[in-house]
Amino acid sequence: CRWQRPAWLDEAERVWDAPAVSQRRSGLIPIWRRPWMAIGSDTYSGDLLSRLGIDNVLADSPERYPRFDPADFQSGPELLVLPDEPYRFTEHDGPEVFPDIPYALISGRLMSWYGPAMVEAPAELGRVLGQAG
Repeated sequence: CRWQRPAWLDEAERVWDAPAVSQRRSGLIPIWRRPWMAIGSDTYSGDLLSRLGIDNVLADSPERYPRFDPADFQSGPELLVLPDEPYRFTEHDGPEVFPDIPYALISGRLMSWYGPAMVEAPAELGRVLGQAG
C-alpha cells in the first residue's frame, strides 16, 4: 500500500511485549444481557484478556459469543469482567446477578478495539483488573 508504518504500532508492540501479570484468575466476560452472551472462543478480546491474566471459563465454547445462563456461573469464576460496550454494564447493572463473584468494570474500547487503543490497553486494563476482587 506504500503507507508508512504507524508510530502507534511500534508502541503497541513495545507495551505488549511482556505485560506484567501478577496472578492468573478464571473469569467470565459477559458482553450482552437479554439474552446473556459472553466472550467464548477464538476472539481478540479473549486473547487480550488472557495476556492480562484472565483465563476465560468459556474459552472452550464452540461459539465465539455463546449465550449462557447466569445460574450456571454463581460459583466457579474468580472474576466477572464487565465491559461498557457493546452492552454498558455498570456497578448496578450486571454484578447483582452474580452476588458472590468479584467484578471489574472495564473499557470495552480497550478490550475490543485493535489499533491505537492497544497502546493504553495493557496498563489501564491491567490496573483495573489488578484492583478487582
